[in-house]
Amino acid sequence: MSVSAASLLYTPAQRARRDATAWTLVQGVLAPVQFLVFLISLYLVLHSLQTGQHTDWALGSVVVKTLVLYVIMITGAIWEKVVFGQYLFAPAFFWEDVVSMGVLALHTAYLWVWWQGLWTPADQLLLALAAYVSYGINAAQYIRKLRMARLQKNHSNSPLSGAQAST
Repeated sequence: MSVSAASLLYTPAQRARRDATAWTLVQGVLAPVQFLVFLISLYLVLHSLQTGQHTDWALGSVVVKTLVLYVIMITGAIWEKVVFGQYLFAPAFFWEDVVSMGVLALHTAYLWVWWQGLWTPADQLLLALAAYVSYGINAAQYIRKLRMARLQKNHSNSPLSGAQAST
């Protein structure tokens, strides 16, 4: 796969800011933590929908997942400000941020119906599954960007860094 100048995520200055900020480490720690919380919650939600058991645990796990999501979104916006000079919708992460807004909306809607007791527990869990599908799409976007960043790093370390390099 080749890396072209148009597909580069970071300018040298942005890469330097990314590598120098503690927010990169924060994101690197929170992302797998959030994914682990997601997997546990997904199991609890699916188990509850299938068996009708431990519904309170499943509902609560979605609340925990949502709180972790809020933390990673806030710290991610700070990271984006440090690296790109704006809190959200930097060109390199525009579409990831757009989908993130949908993810936040669905998770926040879940919190609202859960807090207000507006829907049945089963309906709340189905809303959580919709939120989780959107989260999965968003996570895939970010994994793709991590791969692109690695390719860019390999490209910039190549003796042909001024030309197109392939990996």
